[in-house]
Amino acid sequence: MERRLCGAAALGAAFLGGVLMGGVSPGAERTKVVLGTATPGGGFPVYGQAVAETIHEIDPSLEVETRNTKGSTENVPLLEAGQLDLGLVQGEVAHEALSGIGRPPANLRILAAMYSTPGMFVVRADSPFKTLADFINAAKEKPGALKWSGGSITSRENLVRQLLMKATGARWAFISFPSGGERIAALLGGHVDMMIVDPSEAGEQVRAGKLRTVAQVNDRRLPGFPDVPTIKEAGYNIPNVPQMRGVVGAPGMSADAVAFYEDLFLKASRTQGWQKFVTDSHLDGEFVKAADLKAFLTKFEGELREILKEAGAKVVR
Repeated sequence: MERRLCGAAALGAAFLGGVLMGGVSPGAERTKVVLGTATPGGGFPVYGQAVAETIHEIDPSLEVETRNTKGSTENVPLLEAGQLDLGLVQGEVAHEALSGIGRPPANLRILAAMYSTPGMFVVRADSPFKTLADFINAAKEKPGALKWSGGSITSRENLVRQLLMKATGARWAFISFPSGGERIAALLGGHVDMMIVDPSEAGEQVRAGKLRTVAQVNDRRLPGFPDVPTIKEAGYNIPNVPQMRGVVGAPGMSADAVAFYEDLFLKASRTQGWQKFVTDSHLDGEFVKAADLKAFLTKFEGELREILKEAGAKVVR
């Protein structure tokens, strides 16, 4: 229980999860909701589709329309403006809020944590880098010459990069792309040398003979990647940066609605479809209710601030 909550607390601390059904009353008066996910490519839109399918599995009368947006940082203001019924967000919303680049979502209601996503360091299959140490040593020899693709500058990919550069003295460039699909295309096309992807993406590309995994962003090895070392096992003692995804409610959600949706997602987490999604995607997936999350929020926010500071980011909140 303690291990599960320490990881899942990342969600509530600074909204590291999904924004669900704000302003929608429990009951049968709504038959359709609109879910903002992200542009195709990467694990986040897959998460959104799994959420939509699971909701419909529990309540076939409720249609969920998925809508592509720019992702995490766009879904919150769209939800607050009433342009979405549902919107998914993840870790960078918290990172941006604490660093001052973005603003914290106002008065969102914590509902549940659905799962956390480990990360995989990957290179092209024909890359000369067989290990994370190979990449870092090469970066030391030619500072700034190597490239690493990722999302925003406050994304997990860049935080891990900053932590590794501080710990090793190596330097390499960070190339930001809006979507996961663009990041993978840049790596496969030889425009960057390394990136961090969700385990499901890594497995698919590795099986296709296009990518090679060299390390894991996780505290322990995933069963699906037993031969791939964690960052610490690779010799780099940096903090783990979790990528949490879950459920919070928008401003104005009533207590009855909170209870309704918390129960809905508890049921969702127990369905065969959701369990298959978690297993097939190599996720760390244990459902945690809001009441269990709240006690850990202040603690994790402090931990996240320290991670940002360690990575060299200025923390303003």
